[in-house]
Amino acid sequence: MPTSSPDPFNLRRFVREQERDYAQALSELRAGRKKTHWIWYILPQMTGLGSSEMSEYFGVTGPAEARAYLAHPVLGRRLVECVEAISAHVGVQAAVILGSLDAIKYQSCLTLFAAVAVGDSIYARALRQHFAGTPDQRTLELIGQAPPT
Repeated sequence: MPTSSPDPFNLRRFVREQERDYAQALSELRAGRKKTHWIWYILPQMTGLGSSEMSEYFGVTGPAEARAYLAHPVLGRRLVECVEAISAHVGVQAAVILGSLDAIKYQSCLTLFAAVAVGDSIYARALRQHFAGTPDQRTLELIGQAPPT
């Protein structure tokens, strides 16, 4: 829940975790194979999609927090770098790079950030590349956007 502090969404929770694992995560994505456990705070998704403590703690609470994440000088840049690293593997399914369960989380992540980004964002393009443009319907429901018909 937002507060009047300089970090109303506690985005520092992501920065703190990424300090330890970001370089490794980006290296794995560039190599085309995720091997370690960092999905929750590197490629976040909406709260309410997962049931683990990690997915709840690192879940994004809604569109306002997602916009703040994208605008954050460290987190926004890192998210773009990670999506670019995955997208560089043209013709390779996200499940091959991330594993099947984390590919679903990635689709949710892309859906969330495509919904709040302006224009034809890298997130929308990655959704087209890896998921035939199909957004995660549950994410759209959680952010209050009607699913496409």
